[in-house]
Amino acid sequence: MRYVVGIDLGSTTTKALVLDEKSNVLGRGITNSRSNYDAACQIALAEALINARFSQLASELERHGIGEMERTAWTRTLQRFFRLRQFRGQLAALGDEMKRVLARLALKGGYAGAVDRILQGMEKEAAALFAEQASRKSDFFRDLAGSSYLRHAEEESRREGLSFGHLAGLYDKAILEVENLPNAAGHFENHAVGAIAEMESPPPELASAVEHVARIELTQLGSVGTGYGRARLPFPEGQIRSEILCHGLGAHAMFPRTRTVLDIGGQDTKAIQVDDSGIVTSFQMNDRCAAGCGRYLGYIADEMNLGLHEIGPLAASSERPVRINSTCTVFAGAELRERLSLGEKREDILAGLHRAIILRAMSLLARSGGVADEFTFTGGVAKNPAAVGALQKLVFENYGNVRINISPDSIYTGALGAALFALKEARRFDA
Repeated sequence: MRYVVGIDLGSTTTKALVLDEKSNVLGRGITNSRSNYDAACQIALAEALINARFSQLASELERHGIGEMERTAWTRTLQRFFRLRQFRGQLAALGDEMKRVLARLALKGGYAGAVDRILQGMEKEAAALFAEQASRKSDFFRDLAGSSYLRHAEEESRREGLSFGHLAGLYDKAILEVENLPNAAGHFENHAVGAIAEMESPPPELASAVEHVARIELTQLGSVGTGYGRARLPFPEGQIRSEILCHGLGAHAMFPRTRTVLDIGGQDTKAIQVDDSGIVTSFQMNDRCAAGCGRYLGYIADEMNLGLHEIGPLAASSERPVRINSTCTVFAGAELRERLSLGEKREDILAGLHRAIILRAMSLLARSGGVADEFTFTGGVAKNPAAVGALQKLVFENYGNVRINISPDSIYTGALGAALFALKEARRFDA
């Protein structure tokens, strides 16, 4: 099967999206962005290709007459065992790297034994992470492993009288290497076949379909990169497109009636106007200040000792949002502490912050040409319920009853646009 790929290298995450020759999405992959951009691109693409194999698996089962409910159930079970094998492979790589770090630092006094016990504890808990109905706050190995490691490290520190700071530092040093290993997550062929072997009485049709899909040859026709870090992408200059063009085209592909696009990413905010072909007609971007972007929300979450995924739902529960005077990252911490000292509720402060962020975005939208029907909201912040709620309210107040589109895959909008540019180029070359 022939495919093209779009890579969106953001300030916080790197996304890859794979299209077939008919513009169908085959697979998506995402990983934390890092200083090693080559590795980030390889890891995101590898994940997208694994995702593409699962799409092919579903098609193969359908071709053999397996009903939708059965093939969905079979595929989900296979994916759980597959992800468990992936996690264990990455955990083994983490263990090897931690041993190298320990040897390099020459830490004595029981640290080697503590690390062994921590890793053993993490291994014992691995199956529960991927059990049926299990809830995970993140699918990134760094997050899953980090949460478990630090909990066990705290226990070891307390029981053995070791420095928690040293144990945490060992993880920080090792994970930087492990998350930059493109092969740490493994390949579809190995993990899928291994997962079948570990399943209890797997359906013969599923085993046969896995073997068939593993043999399908994938051929890359082209690639295009975009994103905040596009200048660091390992692509030739001719295979790089601006974020503006890619988000405009990607949003139009998701929602063909789109005329206005707002993208709030980790480091910048973009207000884009497009025509009926998805071609950008005007745009505005925020200045270099990170206020009003995902990084700002991350900073607020850290100040409040909350996870980034927690602040949106908490803010959405507010009944009396406070008025925030500034969204400047430099002053945010001080204003937060002052508000809390005055007895303001966390949810009310957060609701006010989200409204202030969206007000900044509304200013960009106005300067780009306003809001037209239909309007599409993209980027990681589009998954934040408080940001969505504030946007819906302010758009209605200023522009009336405008349709606002938000795709569950909104974070991949830029990668989709990049992949569509790659497909256009591949078709031009073939012609």
